[in-house]
Amino acid sequence: MQISIETIDRLAGIVRSKIGGTPHAAIVLGTGLGGLADAVTHPVNIPYAELPDWPVSTVLGHAGRLVAGQLEGRLVLVMQGRVHYYEGYSMAQVVLPVRVFQRLGIEILVVTNAAGAINPEFVPGDVMLITDHLGLAGMMGLNPLIGPNLDEFGPRFPDMSQAYDRELASLARRVAKENLLTLREGVYTGLSGPSFETPADLRFLRAAGADAVGMSTVPEVTIARHGGTRVLGFSGISNKANLDGNTLTSHEEVLEAGIILTPKLEILIRGVLRLL
Repeated sequence: MQISIETIDRLAGIVRSKIGGTPHAAIVLGTGLGGLADAVTHPVNIPYAELPDWPVSTVLGHAGRLVAGQLEGRLVLVMQGRVHYYEGYSMAQVVLPVRVFQRLGIEILVVTNAAGAINPEFVPGDVMLITDHLGLAGMMGLNPLIGPNLDEFGPRFPDMSQAYDRELASLARRVAKENLLTLREGVYTGLSGPSFETPADLRFLRAAGADAVGMSTVPEVTIARHGGTRVLGFSGISNKANLDGNTLTSHEEVLEAGIILTPKLEILIRGVLRLL
């Protein structure tokens, strides 16, 4: 069931009254990556709990607030923590923030996530530029566009052949090269969670062409593209591929990896904004 345009516009009005301008970009920070919000200058902090109908984060590593301010001379909105389908929210609730951002006039959505490696060459601490995604949850009936189409945003059947903006990806590659950062590239797989994958799951996903796996991002990107918003995506690799079942994966190691990943993501995101 879709959330009404009236609810979306009411939230957009509340946020607009607090930030006093039209944001150029919105940035969604994944698990353990909330420290990136500290880079925003002249911040205005808006706890999710103060926004009517806005879903509140329940997972450790997601602060649960919207931070508005300046980054590289541009007004940006930063989601310091997202919500996930596995927390018990509907897909419409999961993507509500993106709809609000679109009504506020953003041109670019930057999505980040903590992801497990599937590609055996990836190691914890790597950043992967998302070039495409495999939306298995959506294929199984959890597409956030199911329900009445919101014609105010986009068409009933949006094209997803270029979900991740090629020009923005090129800028990210340039920034990485100029700053001597290793930037992996690959396909992100979005599952529903909350359980981590079995070795058989990972071998299946690897055979399907996936390089990293997580429990978010795909619904937000789907909604962004439905509304014509350009998308730049990064996965912070938090743990190695467990294709043979000999290692255990924990939420704690995901949080620890964020300490290493946050400075790299800040360089990349700031650099892209600077070059726009």
